[in-house]
This record gives sequence, C-alpha cells and structure tokens, in this order.
Amino acid sequence: MDLSSLHPNKGAVKSRKRIGRGPGSGHGKTSCRGHKGQKARTGSGGFDGFEGGQMPLQRRLPKRGFNNIFKKEYALVQINDLNSFEKDSVIDASVLINCGLVRKICDGIKLLGKGEIDRPLTIKVHKWSQSAYAKITAAGGTVEGI
Repeated sequence: MDLSSLHPNKGAVKSRKRIGRGPGSGHGKTSCRGHKGQKARTGSGGFDGFEGGQMPLQRRLPKRGFNNIFKKEYALVQINDLNSFEKDSVIDASVLINCGLVRKICDGIKLLGKGEIDRPLTIKVHKWSQSAYAKITAAGGTVEGI
C-alpha cells in the first residue's frame, strides 16, 4: 500500500458547486444569487455586526469610562510566595513560570511586598515595589531589573 492507492470512501467527497458556467450547469445566468437585491450585488455581505442599515448593536449601547490602550499589565508575584525557594537561589522569569507562580509574562513581572521573607534570594524581575525591595535587601538578598 502506498499514498497513491488511497482514496476516500464513496460519497464522502462532494464535488463543489461551479456557478456561472452557463445554463446547462443549472447554476448559470444569476449564479445562484436570484434577481437583483442587495445580496445579488458584488461586494455584498457587509461586515460583522452589519444589521441591514439599522443602527448596529455596538453603536446603540452606551459607552462608559475610559479605556487606556497604552496600559501595561504586569504578572504579579508576592514576597511570601518566594519562601518556598532555597537560600541563595536565583529567581528569574523562567523559574517563576516553571514553578507556577506566573502563568505568562504579559508586559513584565512585578514583585510586590505582601508578607515576609526570611532568606537571601537574587530576584530578576521587570519592576518591584519599594516595600518589596526593602524586605528583600533586609533579608540579605538582591533585586535586579531585567
């Protein structure tokens, strides 16, 4: 058996509808579009959300607030989550992802100062809070920017 001998089951593959190929094909003249009307024209169909000229739903609903398109979203890590690491270990983005503290690095990783830490660690993150920095350095560790 080889690839050239393979074929689909009988009736599994349907031939495509060839439109606009004359009256003998059964799909000639208007090419299955009917007579006139919006859907008979080229370029018809509009776009997602088009409601035939009626004011679309996304424009009828009230808008509220402000959406900052430049907002950065950081993956957050708390200080008390780092107590599970061994003394003097180096913690970076790949380590945080592997241990499950961070799912994905959005615009970066930010270290926050909730809880306490009792061991010196070297932490490499994009941003950190002042309280987190103070607690890490007090425990004898360092915080480095990526």
